[in-house]
Amino acid sequence: MANKKGANAVVLFVFMFLINFVVSESENGRELELLLSFKSSIVHDPSGFLSNWDPSATTFCQWHGITCNNLSHVETLDLSAKNLSGILVSSSVFNLPFVKTLNLSNNHLYGEIPPDIFFANSSLRYLNLSNNNFSGHIPNGFISGLVILDLSNNMFSGKIPREIGLFSGLKFLDLGGNVLLGKIPISISNITTLKYLTLASNELVGSIPHEIGKMKSLKWIYFGYNNLSGEIPKEIGVLTCLNHLDLVYNNLTGQIPSSIGNLKDLNYLFLYQNKLTGSIPNSIFGLKKLVSLDLSDNSLSGEIPELVAQLRNLEILHLFGNRFSGRIPNALTLLPNLQVLQLWSNRFSGQIPQSLGRYNNLTVVDLSTNNLSGRIPDGLCSSGRLFKLILFSNSLEGEIPRNLSTCTSLQRVRLQNNRLVGELSFTKLPLVYFLDVSNNNLSGNIGEQNWDMPSLEMLSLAGNRFSGKFLPHLLNAPKIEFLDLSGNEFSGTINPRFGTLTELMQLSLSENKLSGEIPEDLSSCKKLVRLDLSHNHLSGQIPSGLADMPVLGHLDLSENRLSGEIPAKLGQIDSLVQVNISFNHLTGALPSTGAFLAIKESAVAGNDLCGGGTTSGLPPCKKLKNRANWWPFMACSFVGLLLLAIAGFGFLFMRGRKNLEPKRVENGDGSIWELQFFDPKVSKSVTMDDITLSLKESNVISRCKEGVSYKVKSVSNDLKFVVKEMHHVSSLPASFWSEITEFGKLQHPNIVKLIGKCRSDKGAYLVYEYVEGKLLSEILGNLSWERRWKIAIGTAKALRFLHSRCSPSVLVGDMSPERIIIDAKDEPRLQFIFPFVDNKPFFPSSYVAPEARENKKMNEKSDIYGMGLILIELLTGKTPADADFKVQYSSMVEWARYCYSDCHLDMWVDPVIKSQASINNQNQIVAAMNLALHCTASDPTARPCAADVFETLKSAFRTSSCLPSLNFSSPV
Repeated sequence: MANKKGANAVVLFVFMFLINFVVSESENGRELELLLSFKSSIVHDPSGFLSNWDPSATTFCQWHGITCNNLSHVETLDLSAKNLSGILVSSSVFNLPFVKTLNLSNNHLYGEIPPDIFFANSSLRYLNLSNNNFSGHIPNGFISGLVILDLSNNMFSGKIPREIGLFSGLKFLDLGGNVLLGKIPISISNITTLKYLTLASNELVGSIPHEIGKMKSLKWIYFGYNNLSGEIPKEIGVLTCLNHLDLVYNNLTGQIPSSIGNLKDLNYLFLYQNKLTGSIPNSIFGLKKLVSLDLSDNSLSGEIPELVAQLRNLEILHLFGNRFSGRIPNALTLLPNLQVLQLWSNRFSGQIPQSLGRYNNLTVVDLSTNNLSGRIPDGLCSSGRLFKLILFSNSLEGEIPRNLSTCTSLQRVRLQNNRLVGELSFTKLPLVYFLDVSNNNLSGNIGEQNWDMPSLEMLSLAGNRFSGKFLPHLLNAPKIEFLDLSGNEFSGTINPRFGTLTELMQLSLSENKLSGEIPEDLSSCKKLVRLDLSHNHLSGQIPSGLADMPVLGHLDLSENRLSGEIPAKLGQIDSLVQVNISFNHLTGALPSTGAFLAIKESAVAGNDLCGGGTTSGLPPCKKLKNRANWWPFMACSFVGLLLLAIAGFGFLFMRGRKNLEPKRVENGDGSIWELQFFDPKVSKSVTMDDITLSLKESNVISRCKEGVSYKVKSVSNDLKFVVKEMHHVSSLPASFWSEITEFGKLQHPNIVKLIGKCRSDKGAYLVYEYVEGKLLSEILGNLSWERRWKIAIGTAKALRFLHSRCSPSVLVGDMSPERIIIDAKDEPRLQFIFPFVDNKPFFPSSYVAPEARENKKMNEKSDIYGMGLILIELLTGKTPADADFKVQYSSMVEWARYCYSDCHLDMWVDPVIKSQASINNQNQIVAAMNLALHCTASDPTARPCAADVFETLKSAFRTSSCLPSLNFSSPV
């Protein structure tokens, strides 16, 4: 009997095994089908990551990106950052029955996500679709066991579904960086397990739900960059686990609730750029774990109490742009970790605490535009790390502390518009690039001092009482671009050595006691845009060499003793737009060309001149008589020969230009296109058929929010180029196409050239040169430090050209590694995917500055922010989308600021370059991170210009061996 029972048990075991085997095999077959379906939907896989997804393989568990469980079912699918593009089909990887982790982030996937995504799989625990181009609405439904849901930085629109509250197991929810509308649904408060919640950078309206107080597990709230209104709910004060609260760039009103003082674990409190009123609740000064407090750009008032001394861990205090009054509290001097203190544009009065800086760790101090008086504290640089000192537009008195003249970490100093006295000792600071002490009562003979300021680019000593001769050859500042010595008591002649300052763009020597002639050597300053020598005692003639300055735009020689005739060549400077020669002893005829053609009467008054246009108010010149009779004949002959030469040249020129004019062509399907090329070679080689016949999936090289890019080859001569199909053409302003023509004129070795445009009722395309190479985002992880540095300098050089050399300046808009191609010569090439018109970005991304995402307007400082992010990536190997930041920090920038100030160097530098770095490299890395943090400053006006970025990078590479050496084992 026992044997029979045993036999039955064996049969049952075998039977169950066979059933499980058959079911498992069936499920494996279904998984294989879903995986292959997903692969077929991918239209572009530049790295070939899916190349081993071969159905003939023994098991899909060995395929790239797949991890299986013990039963050989797909448990993890991680295809993040593989540059994949395509549309997800409804029967796809979301239906994998056993998958727990699904990560498709940081790709170029587009279209709507399958509507059944939240019904398909109950086993899913981690879903990350961030940093793609998905559009449409967030689907309804829920997965109760899902722990992490990240849909950030896509193009999702519509409202947040009410069903969001049914995700009862969520701990991490990020819907930021989309185009979501409507109110925050109250149902979201049902997710009581949630620790991280961000809805930032959308278009949400209405108030923050009071029910948020139910979410007691929250550690992170980020609702910034929306249009939220109403008051901050006091219920936030019951979220005692909270360590990060960010409600910036909204329309929140009312007072800051005192209940926030209950958040004893709070590290970061960001409420800036709202409409908050009233004083800061005293309870906030009891948040002893606060690291960063930013309440700037509101309408807050009252005094800052001495209770601020309790914030012993505070590193950053931003209260600028409010209505605070009273004295700056002495208690600030007792905060040992305080690094950044920005209180500008308030109503503070009284003295700056005289101990400020002695016991702090200051790097940035900005107290400008207040009502402060008294002396500048002499311990501001005690930390040895102060790089920005901004105290302008106060009523500060006394001498500039001698200690500051030895503060070698200083880079930017602005002390203008005060009542400072004494001599200037800022003459030997190696890193200072911006120094403005104008409009004070400073004095002394500084012109004959030896200056050693190798980084100096801007120097203003205007409006003081400096005297003596200014000897420019003693100014060791080879990069100086802006020099203002006006309104002083400098005497003697203008030293010819001013002509050695070849980088000068603006020079003002007005309102001094200068005498003698204007030296011809000034014409060596080929980059000079503005020259002001007015209100001196200059004599002699106007040098004809001034006409050889190719970009001179403003020339003021008024109120001097100049004599003789005006050089006719001055009227031939194309760039010259404004001239003032009034109140001299000039004679003869006024040039009737260029800037003199419509010169105002006030700009020529006080001379003995004649002629000019109708606006000059000058009498007509008398005709000269007794000319030799042969002169008209010779003149006519010469003019005739000249006209013949011009006609010949003009024929050839116009023949070439004709090929570059817009033309209408008929395509093979009968459609009419307007076609224009900006390169004669291309115009002869490329036809409309070349463009339209190549627009097929096999030629796609990239997809993004702006459109699809195709690699095309001309049939006639194999010329390669790139065609960008443009989306949203109907929303373009009327001026777009004429402005595009101006883009076609841009030529720079670090910029991908736009070579043509075409459009019709059926669509529109931009044509770019084809650059053989790879995107920076594809190869960054394997680059040496030297190559990364070269890329940084080349990119900055391109940005400097666009911002400084183009008129008007040209904006990139989305400064990201996706916009930078590293060509065959290892040079970075910046590509314009979609130009910016009327300062409105069409598709803001995580590389667009926060204020630009908010107000939908771009400017030069927005590009600088993106440049800063690129620098951080080159240094750390991280990207803004890395999930590492989202647990503790609001962004990569905040993480970088923390690491730079508080961590060892080896905690943040990319391990790839850390292993290669020499002492000099380490100094370069620190200098570059410092620059990156300047570029990503929350206040756009604090960011450097593109020229500053380029020069700082170039200088750091050149002079890093002179910087203090650093070790990876010691703190920065």
